[in-house]
Amino acid sequence: MKKAILTAAFATVTAVLVLAATANASSAGGGATARSKLTMMAPAAPGGGWDAFAREGQQALRANGIVNNARVINVPGAGGTIGLGQVAQMPGREDLLLATGAAMMGGIELSTADVSFDDVTLIARVADDYNVLVVPKDSPYETIDDFTAAWAADPGGHAIAGGSLGSIDHLLSGLLGREIGIDPRDVNYVAYAGGGEVLTSLLSNTASAGISSYNDFRDQIEAGSVRALGTSAAEPVDGIDVPTFIESGYNVEMSNWRGYAAPPGISHEARQELVDIVTEMHATSEWDDSMTRNRWSDSYSIDGDFEEFIATESERVRSIIEELGL
Repeated sequence: MKKAILTAAFATVTAVLVLAATANASSAGGGATARSKLTMMAPAAPGGGWDAFAREGQQALRANGIVNNARVINVPGAGGTIGLGQVAQMPGREDLLLATGAAMMGGIELSTADVSFDDVTLIARVADDYNVLVVPKDSPYETIDDFTAAWAADPGGHAIAGGSLGSIDHLLSGLLGREIGIDPRDVNYVAYAGGGEVLTSLLSNTASAGISSYNDFRDQIEAGSVRALGTSAAEPVDGIDVPTFIESGYNVEMSNWRGYAAPPGISHEARQELVDIVTEMHATSEWDDSMTRNRWSDSYSIDGDFEEFIATESERVRSIIEELGL
């Protein structure tokens, strides 16, 4: 399964795509300070969740003059671990923030690259995004109980579409399957490159259900093209009119948390400056607007709280991946 995530061919293609961006990012750090020129790396292609997260932060920083110049670069691939690996190789670089989050944890566990959160400097957890389980509008399943009853009776006959192997979509399919008595290894999970392909598989009835970020499905949910049966939030979220799995009696929750890390080997003062920048961004009205627009929940934490969360959640993800047999 690991080879499915990061084959030699994929690594070669990705290296070509990101060479200019990463070389530029590395060279741009000479003498720069975070307040004068900040680079924000989104470890995914433009248009994805990490890209949106980084660009929302960029706009809040610019609008409030928190830094003189903030730019976003994209370094996609392998569940975010290509970007993580690049940042790990920039020791002492003090003007760069790497957007990170839950999906990177799965990428770390499945990647053939020997890189982890231990190789970078943790800065802050900022927001939580949530996933939803949806079915096509013409599906016979009106409620999550309808779906899980049929799924438990015939796991192989119900394809679950979602993002890459090891993504939060995949992990949630295993957690929900286990909750209703399905061996996670028996979940018929079909991995796609992104939410758009997941939606296509649903609308073409290739999959019985799909799991992805609420924002990936929001327009189709509101238009009635798909029906949302449950969300992965631990508690109801403003703007998401979908019951949580817990509210429906399923002890399953997982946030697609998002935050920032920095290169290793930076000074204490430089790390504190980056923490201060993110803290100031988090306090702006522009960031509040982005939280509301994207239906994100505030989960701001730094220092020991963030480090403890990373340790606990990494172990949880590792355990789930083992159960999934990846």
